[in-house]
Amino acid sequence: MDTRQLRTLVAIGTHGTFAKAAEVVHLTASAVSQQIQALELELGVALFDRSSRPPKLTPQGLQTIDMAHDMLRLEADTKASLRGDRIAGTLMLGTVRTSGLGLLPRTISQMRTEYPALKVNLRVGLSSQLIADVAAGRLDAAVVAEHTGFPPALRWSPFLKEPLLIIAPKVMAVKDPVEMLATLPFVRFRSSVPLANLIDTEISRMGVVTNDVAEIDTIGSIVTCVRHGLGISVVPHVALEEPEGQDLRRLPFGEPQVTRQIGIVERTLSPRGEIIARLHEVLAQLSGPHGVSRAGSGRPTL
Repeated sequence: MDTRQLRTLVAIGTHGTFAKAAEVVHLTASAVSQQIQALELELGVALFDRSSRPPKLTPQGLQTIDMAHDMLRLEADTKASLRGDRIAGTLMLGTVRTSGLGLLPRTISQMRTEYPALKVNLRVGLSSQLIADVAAGRLDAAVVAEHTGFPPALRWSPFLKEPLLIIAPKVMAVKDPVEMLATLPFVRFRSSVPLANLIDTEISRMGVVTNDVAEIDTIGSIVTCVRHGLGISVVPHVALEEPEGQDLRRLPFGEPQVTRQIGIVERTLSPRGEIIARLHEVLAQLSGPHGVSRAGSGRPTL
């Protein structure tokens, strides 16, 4: 097989028909058909079900497209590296939802300005799946919270160490934090992510039984509910950087105040190490006083 065949296959998968793919790769429809037939012959599988019109991808065809994307990206990265233009190609990046509240989009925008030849493909998912995808090479790196059980071939570098805060509507009188958690309506963060477990563990350690009025799985929605007076809650500092979080009362959560870390997980021998290091640097800078240097010393990035 060669990369021309793979590009043609990807074009068919993207545009739906052989005819539209032919326009994209600048070939005739018959040439596209010949390329796919040659690829099928070499692989020994049918990539398309030709009993339907237009032909539909078979399960083997879908699997081959996934592999074609990886191979074409590797080809582009290899060419860029050999030219000495290492900040190019496509960076396959994953992120959990709670860390993408505004920090990561701003970082990607800055990276685009600095490295116009670099493309970023962003995928949002659960931390466990993202970590597995980095280990398998399906992602170059992922932004995830502090986690247990990183495989030995992976490295996790925190760029943000932020406090957790009790938030309440502006009109609500401020009391002792423990008393507030024990007596006021509480909006609980219910999710299978480390942050939710961190909050629940500290509430349990305090010996507090909360008066839950809602269970919500996104931090942004929790901030909105509190802003409209539904109750109080606990959120990370980064959630209050957006305009919606500016009009809320804030109190320290935990004694001592609980913090959580977010970082980048990557393969220890990553071919994209240079650009991932710069990504970490920008994320730490945009994290302000809570940013953590690449060395992981815990000292704020200046």
